[in-house]
Amino acid sequence: MKLEKYSFGIGDRFSQQGNAQLEALIKAKEMGIDIVPVWNKSNREHQIIKSSPADTRREADLAVSALGWEGPYYVDADHINIVTVNPFMEHSDFFTLDVADYIGREVSNDEMEDFLAMANAYTGEVHIPGIEDPFHISREILREIAGKFLGAVAKAAEIYRHIEAKKGAGNFIAEVSMDEVETAQTPEELFFILLMISHYKIPAQTIAPKFTGRFNKGVDYVGDVDQFRREFEQDLLVIDFAVKSFDLPDNLKLSIHSGSDKFSIYPIMGELIGKYDKGIHVKTAGTTWLEELIGLALAGGDALEMTKNIYSKAYCRQEELCGPYETVIDIDPANLPLPPEVDKWDGEKFAATLRHEPGHPDYHAGFRQLLHVGYKVAAEMGDEFLEMVRQHSDMVAEQVRTNIYDRHIKRLFNI
Repeated sequence: MKLEKYSFGIGDRFSQQGNAQLEALIKAKEMGIDIVPVWNKSNREHQIIKSSPADTRREADLAVSALGWEGPYYVDADHINIVTVNPFMEHSDFFTLDVADYIGREVSNDEMEDFLAMANAYTGEVHIPGIEDPFHISREILREIAGKFLGAVAKAAEIYRHIEAKKGAGNFIAEVSMDEVETAQTPEELFFILLMISHYKIPAQTIAPKFTGRFNKGVDYVGDVDQFRREFEQDLLVIDFAVKSFDLPDNLKLSIHSGSDKFSIYPIMGELIGKYDKGIHVKTAGTTWLEELIGLALAGGDALEMTKNIYSKAYCRQEELCGPYETVIDIDPANLPLPPEVDKWDGEKFAATLRHEPGHPDYHAGFRQLLHVGYKVAAEMGDEFLEMVRQHSDMVAEQVRTNIYDRHIKRLFNI
């Protein structure tokens, strides 16, 4: 099983927008851009919503059948680990091995020395074609990098072997993820992470490193875009070198987690993957739920009142809702609109405040981020929320399609 060049993570919290999401990719295909859909949902989201991996598979299969999609598609067990992976086995064929929590984990002395003996060949100056300055790697730097990342990659190997034992080699796609951390991995560190992945014989097809800057949920990139450009370009070149030099899949590509709405760097990513003819995997799943809220707000009446109620409850439960996402959100509580103020808004005002249109006078990044992590409130409403979404399915679907195609695909691929 080999992942195609361009792929988008398009799952959604409540498994209601499979058709609308796929319609956006069909529209891209009509414009000459082939993007493979990957429906993804994490164990954390399943636990909060009380859904199951079977629901995600069902959503994907139904959308593909309804729209006559004849291309490949996948279902991702997103951000799983050795404890959470088993319920996904039957229903997933893409596994995001999240080992960020194992960065800095110790390995045995024998395991460390075995890797260092092999990696010592890359001490001194490492020249990566296309990167002007060589990497200067001393034995001390090599040991430091190994001490930081070898345990995490060893854990990824453990998870991979566990999946392989159940599904069989070649029957699923593996991604290694280290993105939800505070400190970015440098291109030099990525070089040795890829060497570790090869050392442990993980046939990873995507790698999700942490870049410098903030990749907050559902809002634009915050950071130095010039520095991001340098890191992203060097990472592309490092991967290219690693694929040619190590035993890694020839389609290995970067995966951008929390990639939704990173509008200021989409043109950079698009330019560079075009320059080097490389693929990319972008996860856009989380913003689908926000588009549902926008659609409900625009529908007015009881639907608008429901969105206001969701915001009010989320506002009162900020600590609880934001805690699990503290590394990927940045909200100033003092700057959030008060619920009584929001109660006075009409649907257009609510939608404009939530919709990510940088420069719009009503857009509010904190409001958007709080509702992004506030899907638990809607989940607790159960069928009441789902029935409202279904009742206004046309309005909601239009927001979902427009978001994925107009704001994401068109920016990334310059169409």
